[in-house]
Amino acid sequence: MLNFASPVGANMILPRYHISPSSIAGAGNGVILDEAVDPGDILVAPDAIPRTWTFEEILAQPNAGQLLPATVRWFEDRYTVTLDWPDECYVNHSFAPTGLWHLGFIFAATRLAAGTEITVDYRHLLAPGQAEDFHDAESGRPIVGFTWKESLRASSQALLGLLG
Repeated sequence: MLNFASPVGANMILPRYHISPSSIAGAGNGVILDEAVDPGDILVAPDAIPRTWTFEEILAQPNAGQLLPATVRWFEDRYTVTLDWPDECYVNHSFAPTGLWHLGFIFAATRLAAGTEITVDYRHLLAPGQAEDFHDAESGRPIVGFTWKESLRASSQALLGLLG
């Protein structure tokens, strides 16, 4: 069995924040900003990522069903698995997200006030064609993973728009 343990003390969220109930129906807890941030500011950054796996390696594990909800695509067909749910795992999905996922970083999509929940579009984090077990709370639409090229193109264009 592969070792999916996260490094002790890893914390990837940069602005001050707290975890509290999400305003998204059925989402449980969320990451709430304790300070305002500007468009393009980094909200979450990679920290202590020991390794990545291919999606096929994850699916081949006897506990793949337990691993999939904790799997996040970083680039191409490479994924991390975080079973211990550090705070960044409480960033929830939205089709109108407050954060922009790009190569493992989350950037502020607009000026965000203190009290704003950090959300991202999970389609960037999923394998191509992989569907979440739940639908988008606001629209009811399924959440299905982009291809790598779709994700990279969309997130790159959005990031360029934020940076001017």
